[in-house]
Amino acid sequence: MDPIKNPFSPGAGSPPPELAGRGAILEQARILLGRIRAGRPEKSLLMTGLRGVGKTVLLNEIERMALGEGYRTIHIEAHEEKQLATILAPHLRKLLYELDRIAGAGDKVRRGIRVLKSFISTIKVTYEDVEFGIDTDPEKGAADSGDLGVDLPNLFTAVAEAAQERKVAVAILIDELQYFTSAELSALIMAMHRMQQRQLPLILLGAGLPILPGLAGESKSYAERLFNFPDLGPLSQADAVKALRDPSEALGVEFQQGALDRIFQFTKGYPYFLQEWGYQSWNHAPSSPITSQIVEDATPTVMERLDKNFFRVRFDRLTPREKQYLRAMAELGGGPYRTGDIADRLNVKINTIGPVRASLIKRGMIYSPAHGDMAFTVPLFDDFMRRAIPHFESKASQ
Repeated sequence: MDPIKNPFSPGAGSPPPELAGRGAILEQARILLGRIRAGRPEKSLLMTGLRGVGKTVLLNEIERMALGEGYRTIHIEAHEEKQLATILAPHLRKLLYELDRIAGAGDKVRRGIRVLKSFISTIKVTYEDVEFGIDTDPEKGAADSGDLGVDLPNLFTAVAEAAQERKVAVAILIDELQYFTSAELSALIMAMHRMQQRQLPLILLGAGLPILPGLAGESKSYAERLFNFPDLGPLSQADAVKALRDPSEALGVEFQQGALDRIFQFTKGYPYFLQEWGYQSWNHAPSSPITSQIVEDATPTVMERLDKNFFRVRFDRLTPREKQYLRAMAELGGGPYRTGDIADRLNVKINTIGPVRASLIKRGMIYSPAHGDMAFTVPLFDDFMRRAIPHFESKASQ
């Protein structure tokens, strides 16, 4: 069949042809956007889930909804090597100057620019490797203390008041929130607390790994009262079938039930993997219908692509000790894994593996779903580890 017409789109954040199974979360977002626009309080939204469940896709869709509601949006991605302030400041600068260009812009907008000038005076800010400043006098004593927990709420207040003056609302969308430090996450929560207290038109829409609610709670105990934390899991079989069948049928192509069943067995309902199997099955099919045999024929290509593009890019960043730890997890089966069992498999004392475990959590490779348990943040990574390192050897046997 024509690969140009292939409806499936595997890729980081690539929108699928059918957002199956995510209607409830999109409805939450719709209500949040509408209530804030109407001046009514509502919890901001922080989505959590493993890699490949579609968090970035949903953030992009929610941004589209926000723009349709007249919001000004800022969309950023956290990074383990970049500070929140340096990521956020250039976008706030752009937003405030856009508000300033609106006819009749008043004092609140210009004060927002001065407060941002004060804020960036405490940090060195670059945008796309170009250092920038703001051509105005700073607002002395506002957001210039050097304490992010004090300065960020003051900065958000100034931005939100500027937006309110212009009768618009602001949505800040942040992906990979778990990469922020505890101090940065705490400052962000405090800033959103200020927004809720003053009912200002600025909301946070974020996404991160399953550790995010715990990190937020540790930073500020009232985080659960500020945010909803919808958890994105794999799709049900019915929704997985819909994600494959509906886009294909729209183009006159049929997936046989056996093919759909086999793809669900392979993918376990994870959206990214559904897109990969759908994409390759389409390209392998000479014509409609797509049969279970075509799915089987396409599977080696899928696995090769996943290993190279989805799994390997994460594996190659790991140290030898980190790889050994993950291989020990995979040796134990599908997980979750007791920390003591991992230590036993490595043939070491449990208190010696704390640093490598902490490093893997910081890298976003594993998380703790319950006390004393570890699990992969990447679905099917245990299978990949067994392919990448076919023969496991404990530390004692090396």
